[in-house]
Amino acid sequence: QVQPVESGGGLVQPGGSLRLSCVASGSIFSVYAMGWYRQAPGKQRELVATITSRGVTVYVDSVKERFTISRDNAKKMVYLQMNSLKPEDTAVYYCNTNTGLWAWGQGTQVTVSS
Repeated sequence: QVQPVESGGGLVQPGGSLRLSCVASGSIFSVYAMGWYRQAPGKQRELVATITSRGVTVYVDSVKERFTISRDNAKKMVYLQMNSLKPEDTAVYYCNTNTGLWAWGQGTQVTVSS
């Protein structure tokens, strides 16, 4: 069972940037469309960005023009560059396939606060 490992979160001021990373060892990584999800306190987990095996990206409206998802198939990694962060981006961020096929990792906490 593949379990992704996320990293790169932290505390950042509004307007700041973070780059999240995720490695999915033990998987036939390149065939899957991948996604970054987030779960804020008291809310359901939501899918915020996806990238197909060929690199086509889709974003939820709330992060468009601010977040960029990318992948490195050779390293089995997916990234999320987050710019112009807002307090409402505060959440635990997870990566998985775009359908949540794999076991969920621990996630990485992103806190946007002054």
